This record gives sequence, C-alpha cells and structure tokens, in this order.
Amino acid sequence: MDENIHNKVRRHRFACGEMTQEQLARRVGVSRQTIIAIEKGSYNPSVALALRIARAFGVRVEDVFRLEDAEGESDVPRD
Repeated sequence: MDENIHNKVRRHRFACGEMTQEQLARRVGVSRQTIIAIEKGSYNPSVALALRIARAFGVRVEDVFRLEDAEGESDVPRD
C-alpha cells in the first residue's frame, strides 16, 4: 500500500501570528530547508520532530499530520 503523510504545517504557522519558517525551524531544532521540505511534502518528519512541531503550535500531532493511502483514504478520523 502506498501511503503519504499530509500536513498542515503552513496553515498552523500562519494561525500562529504568521510565524516564519525560520522561527519554526529554530523552535524545533532543524534547518529552514527542512521546514520547507516538510511543507512541500517532499520530506516526512520523524515522530519526534512531528511532536515538536505540534508542540510549537500548541496542538495535537493529529491536528498537523495525517496518513493517507494513494486513494486519499485517511486512517485517522477527521474532526
């Protein structure tokens, strides 16, 4: 089964007073390029990094990241 991780990192950055990619990167201990790659979907973060990103926004990891298969079906119920 082909699965993709979809994220709402960019949406949450802007909900947090238009936090920049650089500011988020510093908060979670990665490079700005890593944040760019995560937002574009070309890099899937580790569980630890996903948790740090969610914590930086003050939300649950499920609010930022979700797993979908190739047909767009999600394993995680949407709120």
